[in-house]
Amino acid sequence: MKHALKSAFLATLPVMTGYLVLGFGFGLVLMDAGGSIPLAAAMSGFIYAGSMQYAAVGLLTEGSTLLSAALMTLMVNARHLFYGVSMLEKYRGMGVAKPYLIFALTDETYSLLCQQNLPVPESGRKAYCLLVSLLDHLWWVLGTLLGAAAGAVIAINTEGVDFTLTALFVTVLTEQWLTAEDRVPAMIGGGVSLVCLALFGPADFLIPAMAGIALLLILYTDGRRVTRHE
Repeated sequence: MKHALKSAFLATLPVMTGYLVLGFGFGLVLMDAGGSIPLAAAMSGFIYAGSMQYAAVGLLTEGSTLLSAALMTLMVNARHLFYGVSMLEKYRGMGVAKPYLIFALTDETYSLLCQQNLPVPESGRKAYCLLVSLLDHLWWVLGTLLGAAAGAVIAINTEGVDFTLTALFVTVLTEQWLTAEDRVPAMIGGGVSLVCLALFGPADFLIPAMAGIALLLILYTDGRRVTRHE
């Protein structure tokens, strides 16, 4: 357990630095929109959706309908459907921890857990996955509370704060690119996303891009499996 905790803590350090900043920014944005510290804590504790939380501030302040909020959430977080499918095998046998692991599967947590070789023995895999998820969630909530507390006492211009989420994702992607043995999946993801962006535009490219990436990754994985057996 100690080895799993140490490994999980070290693995989440890059995410911690990003989530403290991102959570801080969300706390500021929510307070600037008239929110409260308890609301900020509840949203980060029970929604825990990164970019969707930023979008939710606008939905709340603009009086959006439940249907429009649901459709927006589906569009913003549709990629998690594909994340979840790819983690079915890794989360097998997780028992009572599985619902939380599914809930806590953010982009950055996924990038840490989707690796073929985790930095723990097989016996510590379950504890490592749970601890990485818990720590990343903790960093997000902590950053949110700090931001909300600062926003309650200081007037801060929050314009452009939400771009830090994009910056963190690029940082995590760069780290994975530099350490990955196989970079083809990343190139597939980037290539399909660019093609779909050109074809469908920034408002509608996400779902077709995810579907295309999933299909090509399945074909690529099956092709590698066949090659190994030949």
